[in-house]
Amino acid sequence: MIAVGTELLLGQIVNSNAAEIGSRLALAGLDHYHQSVVGDNLERVAVAIRRAVERSDAVIITGGIGPTQDDITRESICAAAGIEMDFSEAYAVHLGDWWAGRGREMPTTNLRQAEYPAGAEFIDNPKGTAPGLRLQIDDTWVFAVPGVPQEMLPMVEKSIIPFLLAESEGAGAAIESTVLRTYGESESRIAEMLGDLFELSENPTMAFLASAAEIKVRLTARAATAEAARDLIAPMESEVRARLGGLVFASGSEPVESMVLGMASERGWTLGTAESATGGLVAARLTGVPGASATFRGSIVAYATDLKSELLGVSESIAEGSGVVSEEMAIAMAQAGASKLGVDVCLAVTGSAGPDPQERDVGTMIIAVRTPESVRARTLRLPGDRERVRTYATTAALHLLRLALMGEWWR
Repeated sequence: MIAVGTELLLGQIVNSNAAEIGSRLALAGLDHYHQSVVGDNLERVAVAIRRAVERSDAVIITGGIGPTQDDITRESICAAAGIEMDFSEAYAVHLGDWWAGRGREMPTTNLRQAEYPAGAEFIDNPKGTAPGLRLQIDDTWVFAVPGVPQEMLPMVEKSIIPFLLAESEGAGAAIESTVLRTYGESESRIAEMLGDLFELSENPTMAFLASAAEIKVRLTARAATAEAARDLIAPMESEVRARLGGLVFASGSEPVESMVLGMASERGWTLGTAESATGGLVAARLTGVPGASATFRGSIVAYATDLKSELLGVSESIAEGSGVVSEEMAIAMAQAGASKLGVDVCLAVTGSAGPDPQERDVGTMIIAVRTPESVRARTLRLPGDRERVRTYATTAALHLLRLALMGEWWR
């Protein structure tokens, strides 16, 4: 993978595209060996492309295909491949129609996006005007996509990865992956529990992916057919599940917030949240799921201490006695939130996220869940800065809600 842009080298923009593409390649079971970042210099980008082509079956280039003078990826591909630039009259018309449809006159510079290395095919960009490119240099497939994540990711997911998977099967090998998602242990502990499997197995292979307090275990196999690859994965998956037990909560990509909404819906229960330290982050995760309104009724963000009494109706004596950062407060918030919001299940979060401690050490986060069956609280001590503590607490809250909805609660 090659990321093009001087702003990346200067640290003005974080190269988040590398992580996004890398994780998707990993989940697809495609081996990803090298990443490069190159500034907006035609010669240096061309050298990076030639070097990548020499050592790779495929190269994904992000950035540098916009309409401005510093967008030089197209020219760099031509230089690297020793080919001429061509011009698509059809795409020039498309660009004119795109701008006219928005009631605006197209700048002449946008016509640069109708230029392409001779022999390349366009990759459709449903989110913008810069088309992606696909061409073969020697025996290597080269792809160029915009650097804007909202435009780049749909093109990678819908066009590039399916194309690469089809090419892999065409070469006589099918690649299959299974991703087991775990919660409740660190990445190092999961790796320790599965260490011998990781060391001894070559096909399928195993990888560990950490993401916002969840640890994914990816099993990938290659075989002549997809069915044969799945057969290779099956015994290892069974062994991993046996060792990890209840730490494995799902396979695939369904987010935990979608899972808890489905579980509540199956029981006919409505959901709500009462949040302090997370400031509505749990509610945001839940309402990010399409159709959440069928189950989720609302949230009360009672950040200040006095609002816990005024908005939620929590007794002032709890804050004066047990404190704001206490299991007693979290339970009271969950019970009061259920009453105020008129919901069957209410999740509450309070804590000390930092940077300055509030009553308890920074990273002390307390989560309570009230269901029609019971109410319980759990005190967590989370690592990192304020942003990381809040992110981890949000994920933890959703998982404790999941366990409560299952009637298992937590240990």
